[in-house]
Amino acid sequence: MPKLYIGNKNYSSWSMRPWVLLRQAGIAFDEVVVRFDSFEADSEFKRVMGPVSPTGKVPVLVDDGLVVWDTLAIAEYVAATWPDKQLWPADAKARARARSVCAEMHSGFTALRSHCPMNIEANLAHTGALIWRDQPGVRADVQRLVDMWSALLEEHGGPLLFGEFTVADAYFAPVCMRLHSYALPLPPHIAAYVQRVRALPGVKAWIDEALAENDFLDFEEPYRLRPTEG
Repeated sequence: MPKLYIGNKNYSSWSMRPWVLLRQAGIAFDEVVVRFDSFEADSEFKRVMGPVSPTGKVPVLVDDGLVVWDTLAIAEYVAATWPDKQLWPADAKARARARSVCAEMHSGFTALRSHCPMNIEANLAHTGALIWRDQPGVRADVQRLVDMWSALLEEHGGPLLFGEFTVADAYFAPVCMRLHSYALPLPPHIAAYVQRVRALPGVKAWIDEALAENDFLDFEEPYRLRPTEG
């Protein structure tokens, strides 16, 4: 059985992608949560992850002696190993499009990532309003998401980006968490997609477990002094 190493569910957007992909697809796996105590070389996190992966980061998938440590590589490996799950679109052109948008998410949207780090537990609407007012890069990133998702939903008819659940929906699930937590302005059809993603059983399971962690890490939350602040 594959083993997936992940960080705190409340904060680790990178970990969320492969976990949701596996869970939503119904692929059994063992989970190893490695708490984010810090990312210094002498931290417990690095002590645990250093021997597992050459990057010393999460997520990491270990399967039958193979170590895969990049989220897109993990997605490709999972899709190839369990082809019956149809995790990429069957149509070659749609599949290329899905890979393109995943790659764009993988390397882009830096303003949204920087200013709106994932925090599932928090209600950050007030912070989000200030970010929306002051950060044009965040507004540009959200507009790109709106344009991308609108085109895909129209082309494939929904309810998800390529009709049925694919790697692309797992890849954008952490973005949906950000858009929700920071209450960033969205047109109704995009807000509805965000809620459909949040309601997917694999995503809901991650959210529920993130809420149960109750592990406030101040270095992950420069915008809050304590968890009770919204």
